[in-house]
Amino acid sequence: MESSAKLTLARLSPRKARLVADLVRGKGIQEALNTLGFLPNSPAQLIQKLLKSAVANAEQKGVGDVDKLYVKTIFVDGGAVLKRFVPRAMGRASKIRKPTSHISVVLSDTKTR
Repeated sequence: MESSAKLTLARLSPRKARLVADLVRGKGIQEALNTLGFLPNSPAQLIQKLLKSAVANAEQKGVGDVDKLYVKTIFVDGGAVLKRFVPRAMGRASKIRKPTSHISVVLSDTKTR
């Protein structure tokens, strides 16, 4: 049985979030949560919270043993980009891009390849 969770419009760069997502893809849920717990960057905290949400969804669905879950798929897509401008010298302006991300996680209890 599978369970999933999504986080949309997270205020972090997709590139930085993909680095963290690659660390937990295919791992067991306990190992993934332990790995994310010791990472110092902010995408790790958001992905850890998202994994806990997916585990809670699995419990709600009635999966037999939550400890046997593993991260089947996790992917990060780019979301909307907030565009801001800051004044520069000689009357010019520079663009500041504030990217957002959509993060999706699917947990499964059986490993099939």
